[in-house]
Amino acid sequence: MFRSFSIFNYRVWFIGALVSNVGAWMQSTAQNWVVLTQLTDNDATAVGITMALQFGPPLLLVSVTGWVADRFERRRLLMLTQSILLLLAIALGVLLLVGAMTLPLMYAFALALGVVMAFDNPARQTFVTDLVSRENTSNAVALNAASFNGARLIGPAVAGLMIVAVGTGWVFLVNAVTFLATVIALLLIRQGELVPRAVSRAGSRIADGFRYVRGRPDLIVVFVMVFLVGAFGMNFPIFASTMALEFGQGADGFGLLSSILAIGSVAGALLAARRDRARLRVIVLATIGFALASATSVLMPTYWTYAATQILVGLSIVTMLTTANGYVQTTTEPSLRGRVMALYLAVIMGGTPIGAPIVGWVAAELGPRAAILVGSAAGLTAFIIGVTWLLASGRLHRHRTRRFGLSLDHTRPISVVTDANPTRA
Repeated sequence: MFRSFSIFNYRVWFIGALVSNVGAWMQSTAQNWVVLTQLTDNDATAVGITMALQFGPPLLLVSVTGWVADRFERRRLLMLTQSILLLLAIALGVLLLVGAMTLPLMYAFALALGVVMAFDNPARQTFVTDLVSRENTSNAVALNAASFNGARLIGPAVAGLMIVAVGTGWVFLVNAVTFLATVIALLLIRQGELVPRAVSRAGSRIADGFRYVRGRPDLIVVFVMVFLVGAFGMNFPIFASTMALEFGQGADGFGLLSSILAIGSVAGALLAARRDRARLRVIVLATIGFALASATSVLMPTYWTYAATQILVGLSIVTMLTTANGYVQTTTEPSLRGRVMALYLAVIMGGTPIGAPIVGWVAAELGPRAAILVGSAAGLTAFIIGVTWLLASGRLHRHRTRRFGLSLDHTRPISVVTDANPTRA
């Protein structure tokens, strides 16, 4: 489960990223709470717009950000993006402390954060392949997900307590300090031990990533499934904040819901780390698990019973996304990995500008339970698409000895079209 920790560079990166992830979850919690309760009168639509502005740039800039991650040294690129994010966090904290923050200004900061994150995320996701060998990539990706979701156990809860105790401004300033952990980790990494990678040629084209994915029907199906769940099912800030208010909870109750969700998320990531490789069938099964867990949460009558269902929601959604991430990275041509991962991340985060305002409007007009059902329906639709493709492609077939058994044919080749010649994977 923890085999990637045997590598010095990965250990250093993991520790720095874990500290930074705690701060990121603190800031995310505080930002959504500020919009919901300080800048508006419990307006879930405003939260959705904020999320749309922050997660829209990865979609709009996808053709450029992936090319940058493939073309330039990722370590230096990450140092630049992390430094800019640090400065933005300081500015947000100061404006909140002096009482100068307004809703339009928060929208502007959300957009600025989104632009920087559009370049940071592909480089961050693919940087793991510079730290570990190919056979450990899937494990390292899963451990990164465990770090990200483990931080969710701490960050939102701490943010909720800090908001109650000292106010939201200090949360952003604490997050600014945590960015230093990532910068220090990047400085400590031994450059001589980085795994040599296939650097994109100077004459390579930005559109090569699009052409590559177009020739991979399995990736297209994964992208469609991830888009549906990301756009309509992963609006947890809207779900958690509005459900907390419905149950009469404050900022601490909101933060605790996010932390409880992370219990299942960490479990899902660690289970993914135990698997030898990422499989399509796991993605499909985790998707239906998410749909069922979300639908069950709608029926819960109390705060604590609703919170308990979030463990299952977190387990299923992180199993799906971690496995999808590992599958995309380990089956993609190395020289195109940055561009393909930029597309993958754009599909996840770029769906938010479409889904978040819709889900926010449903929560505001029909209630948070109706909004959660929208996410559950998206998960069910994604599951149907995944199963249909497995059946149509011939990779899922009836077991020879068990009457009702199905198995996935891992030996069936997938046609891959690169720049010049078709290959078999």
